[in-house]
Amino acid sequence: MTDPVALTAELIRCPSVTPEEGGALALIAERLGAAGFRVTRCDREGIPNLYARWGDAGPVLGFNGHTDVVPPGDPKAWHHDPFGGEIVDGWLYGRGASDMKSGVAAFVAAAIDFVTATPPKGSIAILVTGDEEATAADGTVAILDWMAANGEKLDHCIVGEPTSAEKTGDAIKIGRRGSLTARIAAYGKQGHAAYPEKALNPLPALVRLLDRLGARKLDAGTRHFGPSTLALTTIDVGNPASNVVPAEAHATLNIRFNDAHTSASLTAWIEEEADRVAAEFRTGLAARFEISGESFLTRPGPFTDLVARAVTAETGLAPALSTTGGTSDARFVKDHCPVVEVGLHGPTMHQVDERVATADIDTLKRVYARILADYFAVPPG
Repeated sequence: MTDPVALTAELIRCPSVTPEEGGALALIAERLGAAGFRVTRCDREGIPNLYARWGDAGPVLGFNGHTDVVPPGDPKAWHHDPFGGEIVDGWLYGRGASDMKSGVAAFVAAAIDFVTATPPKGSIAILVTGDEEATAADGTVAILDWMAANGEKLDHCIVGEPTSAEKTGDAIKIGRRGSLTARIAAYGKQGHAAYPEKALNPLPALVRLLDRLGARKLDAGTRHFGPSTLALTTIDVGNPASNVVPAEAHATLNIRFNDAHTSASLTAWIEEEADRVAAEFRTGLAARFEISGESFLTRPGPFTDLVARAVTAETGLAPALSTTGGTSDARFVKDHCPVVEVGLHGPTMHQVDERVATADIDTLKRVYARILADYFAVPPG
């Protein structure tokens, strides 16, 4: 049997801070190749990516994850080497222990053992990227692009992000909110504060726009999502002088939106409000937008039911079907096939002394093994 805890520790010892591969994908490729998987590197623009497949027939169940990690910060602040993979009192320490080398190790271990013991009538695909923690432009997207160009497809996919709320198995994610960032600039005319009539202050216009945007209740939530949120994250003027009216000012806001909206509808709303305020104050207002992902939902049905039953069978918990949290690479996979996220409870992700209970890694492997067995026994429609 493949030990997922030992494999997680080995992956932690690979210093794979984005975009460095650090030996992590090479290790996974070696293990999967030895078990009969056909392994392909799908690197793009210097980003390391891996696609591996066992089998030639359908259906194809995929697993997706990442081995890149955020920087550890000051190593002296850690009680354990961030790249040491130490196990102390039932806890495995290191950068990526929670997010998400444990998830990758668990599904790789489950897949290896499954094809070795009970080769399925179908195929298993493993998609692992080294670019999830940064821009994600050349990570899972690059793998999916390579698959499309080479005739590879998935019927369903499991993403192994740490998605549980308080205890491993208490939640699975069947969707995610979309994320939109708006960077707004207001332009006027610089002048002396004692003669405001000779200047054009952009700040009142910017403040009015932000007030209008922030005051709107976007929605009350939908069937599977909570209410959309708008957060003002910064206002920047850069004016050190109290007697100078500035020429320009900037602000940034972020909207996490549910399936009542699209990035296009929200962009249009912000631009319309900006045009109204600009006309009212006779200032220049411009916004540029960054879309991290649209909201999406894998509707409850045979696939989500199968995953939930597997979680319950191995943990004794009835998982909530959740859409909370930030973005993940599921936002890319959802354009390819139905996707569900199943992973650990991860309260220490990205923190100093990031760690995970070794018992939880073993449990997660059993969950993935159960999903594999149930999926290929009676594939969901």
